[in-house]
Amino acid sequence: MSKSIAIIAGVGPGTGAAIARQFASNYPVVLLSRKPENYEPLVKELKDAGKDAFGVSTDVSDSSSVKSCIEAVKKQYGNDVKAAAAIYNASGGFVRKPFLELTEADLEGSWAGTVKGAFNFTQAVLPLLTPASASATPPKESHGPPTLIFTGATASVKGSANFSIFAAPKFAVRAMSQSLAREYGPKGVHVAHAIIDGVIDIPRTKEWALPEGGKIRPEGIAEAYWWLHGQDRTGVDLGGGLEAGNREVVRRE
Repeated sequence: MSKSIAIIAGVGPGTGAAIARQFASNYPVVLLSRKPENYEPLVKELKDAGKDAFGVSTDVSDSSSVKSCIEAVKKQYGNDVKAAAAIYNASGGFVRKPFLELTEADLEGSWAGTVKGAFNFTQAVLPLLTPASASATPPKESHGPPTLIFTGATASVKGSANFSIFAAPKFAVRAMSQSLAREYGPKGVHVAHAIIDGVIDIPRTKEWALPEGGKIRPEGIAEAYWWLHGQDRTGVDLGGGLEAGNREVVRRE
């Protein structure tokens, strides 16, 4: 049987790249982004370091594009390929406007990239994640049980002023992850929704003025995701208050 892979949607120079580097320590990584320039340098970097990396141009808001991606993955790693981890780090963009200045195009773009994309990605990867039985032992090379992680944000739980069109899709993905946890947890798939509660230190936020140490390191997020993947199924929630099977990683100020 082919070795298990980790598949990551939304790979760019920040969080997605850090997650890919972290998971490449144990698995072949499949990197998805609409633009090849977002993943090609990282694929080269990982291959130069002796890792197995494969990039696929994918528009997660388009179900036919996601289907073609899975076909490419199976062509690369075999029809029996399984996923040890799948991470949805894509988003419909960061839209911050007064409500009456928003357009239908803003809504459709945010919804498509966040909710529709999460839906398409999850439907495509769940067959690769779901073990033969809930009690099945993960393969020897696996760090933990089959794991599905969604990257959330402060807006997943709090809709601030001017963030309505960013918060609504983030709330929706959080709700979807909770339902998935209850449906697939008993089938042996660990579903986690990670709330990244703060500004991430990525190229887009380099010029944002914050106190020293006020930004979240992408590598720290990647380490938390790796921990979630290996978390014992009887472990305590990091976020507190949610049932086992839907952990939340929260950064409190």
